[in-house]
Amino acid sequence: MAGRIPKEFIDHLLAKVDIVDVINNRVPLKKHGREFMACCPFHSEKTPSFTVSPNKQFYHCFGCGVHGSAISFLMEYENLEYVEAIELLARSQGLDVPYEQSEGTKTTPSQPKAQLDTYTLMEQVAQFYQHQLPQASKAQDYLALRGLSTEITTRFQLGYAPEGWDILSKAFPNQTARLLEGGLQIKNDKGRYYDRFRERLMFPIRDRRGRVIGFGGRVLGEGTPKYLNSPETPLFHKGRELYGFFEARQHTRQLERLIVVEGYMDVIALAQFGINYAVATLGTATTPEHIQRLFKTVPEIIFCFDGDRAGKQAAWRALETCLPELRDDREVRFLFLPQGDDPDSLVRKIGTTAFEELYAKALGLSEYLLSHLKAQFNVATMEGRAHLEHAALNLLEKVPESAFKGQVLAEVGKLTQKHALLLRSNASATDNGKQTQALRPAHSVKNTEQSIKRTPLRLVIAGLLYEPSLIRYMDNPEQLVRFPIPGMDLLLTLVEIIEEQPHIVTAGLAERLRNTEHESLIAKALTWLNPPIELAVLEREFIDSLHQVRRQGMERQLEQLVHRAQTSELSAQEQHDLSSLLAEIHRVK
Repeated sequence: MAGRIPKEFIDHLLAKVDIVDVINNRVPLKKHGREFMACCPFHSEKTPSFTVSPNKQFYHCFGCGVHGSAISFLMEYENLEYVEAIELLARSQGLDVPYEQSEGTKTTPSQPKAQLDTYTLMEQVAQFYQHQLPQASKAQDYLALRGLSTEITTRFQLGYAPEGWDILSKAFPNQTARLLEGGLQIKNDKGRYYDRFRERLMFPIRDRRGRVIGFGGRVLGEGTPKYLNSPETPLFHKGRELYGFFEARQHTRQLERLIVVEGYMDVIALAQFGINYAVATLGTATTPEHIQRLFKTVPEIIFCFDGDRAGKQAAWRALETCLPELRDDREVRFLFLPQGDDPDSLVRKIGTTAFEELYAKALGLSEYLLSHLKAQFNVATMEGRAHLEHAALNLLEKVPESAFKGQVLAEVGKLTQKHALLLRSNASATDNGKQTQALRPAHSVKNTEQSIKRTPLRLVIAGLLYEPSLIRYMDNPEQLVRFPIPGMDLLLTLVEIIEEQPHIVTAGLAERLRNTEHESLIAKALTWLNPPIELAVLEREFIDSLHQVRRQGMERQLEQLVHRAQTSELSAQEQHDLSSLLAEIHRVK
């Protein structure tokens, strides 16, 4: 298992990369003086407040408070883990990510070689299947029958697995271990290897980074099962992945909603009709990991199911899975299609506009939950009301405290004729108001730190964050440690990092402080110089604030010595310090 990424490499990477290019490729930026601006991609706004600084290699939204380096942006925007974001940036610069082993040595590349080779092989197999498709008459006939265009089959990189038991062994000799690891071949009881997919239309399954991690195959003609998916492998976990998720993100960067359907062809057919935000689970029920990934990307999920009994059962399971992830700024709806139709057939029948108009008729989660309970229990009887209340409370205990939860409890109170339940919901909503606020994502709440008091120490900290080179005005910064001022430890930490890495930028400082006790203060510190000021003005304010910090520190140190002198006898060293402080304070005045 790889170790830590050296801090020096991260500093070098952030200094090499251009955050403007990274963000502009995903969110169009406009030049505004020395900086760039856009409407924030992390909250809804009409007036741009999202600022990107090429000098600091840092972004900050003065509307919702999100901020960070190119690494942070990729983590939030692309839903990547920390290491994944670093790897993506490094690849864009032609760099390999080094890893530190426990004994301090380094290794590269960033992934275990075996796994990297398997990813490469999976991509090559996808291309192999794609090249077989034009010669496969059965597959071409099927695509024509389903009305799929060449453009859409190319976008989703559909392919064809030809007839034969060992086609992949011949196409990729000496790759048996990788083919097994990727779930592409099977070893039988006699020790022979054969291809898992044969005579099937092939659907490559990509992870959120676009890497091929598995396949789905549809049989053409007779045969079972109709759809065959890759098994669980080190690369592919059905409960985490969503078919079409990568393609949806690539086609529409600013997604507002995602619609969850049941099959590959539903996703592709909707995309062909301009509905480029459909995804599908991979032969499994919706999982908590699916819901979490969806809500990291969009605030609204629409589950689209057949209107039959199986569709209703799948919808109810999805509802139960969603409950722990509900927040007041998230919406879940359920769209049940007419009997005999699926998304593929319906969109071809009624067209894009009419299909999207159906969203208005979709049931909200609360509406579906209550209608389901009313259908189960007879609220005309006391027993039925008691059963309904019990079932409802069991479901709603999974929901975090929120206004939504209070409103549903109120509706349950009306159904059960139990006014105490309504009172309890109102009390719960009031008592947990603070918890509700904490549950909302940072980028959905207006930043209240912008009016925070601008103290001299805060301005010095903010100055170093904005322009680390200002450290040149700090003579003997180690002397600051003797000043008992709250926040001095953060300033000294910044000084230590900048002295160690003189060319570090704002983004590098923020990354150095990630996962430390000071991380949360970075967002606040960026508001202490709001709005940003010109460098010449910043220098003057920094120097003036630094003088004030020194003076304030000396006065506090003096107060402590005077107090000690009044309560006990000063040592010779303390007397010397007292005399020196008095002289120094008199000089700076």
